[in-house]
Amino acid sequence: MDVWLRVSGAIDRVNELLGRLANLLVLLSCLVSAGNAMVRYAYGYSSNGWLEVQWYMFAALVMLGASYTLRRNEHVRVEIFYLYLSERGQLWLDLIGGVVFLIPVCVLLAVLSWPFFAQSFAVNEWSSNAGGLLRWPVKLILPVGYSLIALQGFSEVIKRVAALRGYVLIDAKYERPMQ
Repeated sequence: MDVWLRVSGAIDRVNELLGRLANLLVLLSCLVSAGNAMVRYAYGYSSNGWLEVQWYMFAALVMLGASYTLRRNEHVRVEIFYLYLSERGQLWLDLIGGVVFLIPVCVLLAVLSWPFFAQSFAVNEWSSNAGGLLRWPVKLILPVGYSLIALQGFSEVIKRVAALRGYVLIDAKYERPMQ
C-alpha cells in the first residue's frame, strides 16, 4: 500500500502545481480582459488575438482547475445520500463513484477528444478570425485536462482504499455549501 500511496502523493503534487497555475490564469485572464477593454475604448484598437488569448486561458484554467478541485475535495456532489452516510459510507461512495463513473468517463473523454486535437495539429490549424491564434494548443487542453482528472480520480481511489483498510486517515469530509 505504501507504493500506491507514494503514487497518489505524486499525482496530488502535480495537480497541486497545476491548480496554482490555474489560479494564476484567473488573474492573468482578468488583466488581459481589462487591458483589452481599456485599449479598445481608449484608443479604438482591438485584436482578435487578445480575445482568443482570454478564451485559451479560460479553457486552461477550467480544465487544469478541475483536477485541482477534485484533489481538494471541493467538487460538486449530488448530496441526496452522501450527507446521510457515515464517514465510512462516504468513503465507499467516493470509491465506487470514482471507479465506476469518474475514471471511465474521463478516460473516454480524453480518448474521444484526442482526434479533435490531432487533426488540428496535423493541419497546423489557425483561427479563421483576423489576427487569430494557432488553434491546436487550446484543443490539446481537452485530452490533457480529462487525463489529469482521471489521474486525480485514481489518486482519490487509492486514498479511499487506504483509509478503508486503516492505513491512513484522510480528511474527506464534505460540507454542504452555504447558499
